[in-house]
Amino acid sequence: MKRYWSLAIVSLLLSAPSFAQFTGPSGTGRSSTVEQARNAPIDTYVTVTGKIVAHLREDYYTFRDATGEIRVEIEPPVWRGRKVGPDTEVRLVAEVDRNAAGTLYLWVESLQIVE
Repeated sequence: MKRYWSLAIVSLLLSAPSFAQFTGPSGTGRSSTVEQARNAPIDTYVTVTGKIVAHLREDYYTFRDATGEIRVEIEPPVWRGRKVGPDTEVRLVAEVDRNAAGTLYLWVESLQIVE
């Protein structure tokens, strides 16, 4: 029995480095539109493609696609030093959230420039 457990532990330890190689975002969502994201449950992950058209304040911006606009929160590390203008198409992986005032927004975990 001890031999079985030893083999199991060694197998787990040997496979651990393969998991460490993943560098993408931790959450992914199905491809959505702003309209679908507005109707998604809180804590749902979505992937939206469109443009960041305005800076509201601090880490908050307005994101727009063909179906509408929504507020997004993009913290400095997500930008990774990239320059994005209102004509730049981006893909955001984000979590649907609501602030204390009840305003719906997307908390962005990943930003990719679409080329």
